[in-house]
Amino acid sequence: MDPFHERAPGQAATLPHTSLHDLGAAGADPWRLHVHVPPGEPPAAGWPLLAITDGNAMIATAVDALRVQSAYPMGTNVEPGMIAAIGYPVEGAYDPLRRSFDLSPPPGRSYPPFTQGGLPVVTGGADRFLAFIEEEALPFLNTLAPVDPARRTLFGHSFGGLFALHALFSGCRSFSRFVAASPTIYWEDGLLLESERRFSARPLEREVVVHFSAGEFEGETLAPFQYGREDTETRLAAARTARTLDRTREMAARLGALANARVVYETYPGETHMTMLPIAVSRAVRIAFEIPSA
Repeated sequence: MDPFHERAPGQAATLPHTSLHDLGAAGADPWRLHVHVPPGEPPAAGWPLLAITDGNAMIATAVDALRVQSAYPMGTNVEPGMIAAIGYPVEGAYDPLRRSFDLSPPPGRSYPPFTQGGLPVVTGGADRFLAFIEEEALPFLNTLAPVDPARRTLFGHSFGGLFALHALFSGCRSFSRFVAASPTIYWEDGLLLESERRFSARPLEREVVVHFSAGEFEGETLAPFQYGREDTETRLAAARTARTLDRTREMAARLGALANARVVYETYPGETHMTMLPIAVSRAVRIAFEIPSA
């Protein structure tokens, strides 16, 4: 019998075939990798890989989506693969202070009015975080199970989407597929747009797949339940500044005109910035573990 189902009543549940690993330089705060390796023999080239930022918040949804979809390949076109969700050794879904630094492009800024544990929020650490993924996390994953270097996908939501696009525009070759859900393109005066311009000015030497998405209520219209509340005007002002839906759709159109870029954009009906998350995770699973055509 599956040991997962032999647990005593009341005992904490775990995710099947999923383990935790803390990595990072000695003496520094580690990153926590939630790693799912499917049972069975890997393909000859290795498992396809889905790497996810904000790992604490994403791992359970991603693993369950993959387990269900890969069990019915004829109805989903999804096969098994490895998931590496990179987060932090905290109990919560997010570590706001560290993610603000890790997922935002340089040069970054300091925001003294916003603090966590008495420390100011600081941004601009995306290059350091990308170096950790490429130089430490990916080699470590290969010690757990073989990974197909031609089928690695990077997925992030919100700041994670910003990070995924920064990695793409920086010339990252460790991934061939990038999934950016509700990316915060506007962040810090739209710094990402300059990276996009440099990226678009040089020819792509290989095909890359880029999937963009945003929720219906990430434009200048809020969800119906968000009207008539004390924070309605604040939320409307923030939405008009971010313009996440329009900016995401516009960037997808620009990149879609590039040779060797296979770009898809989707709007998720009825969803806000946070409610669209499970849909975006499921879509990332389908992109990362799509069964190759014969």
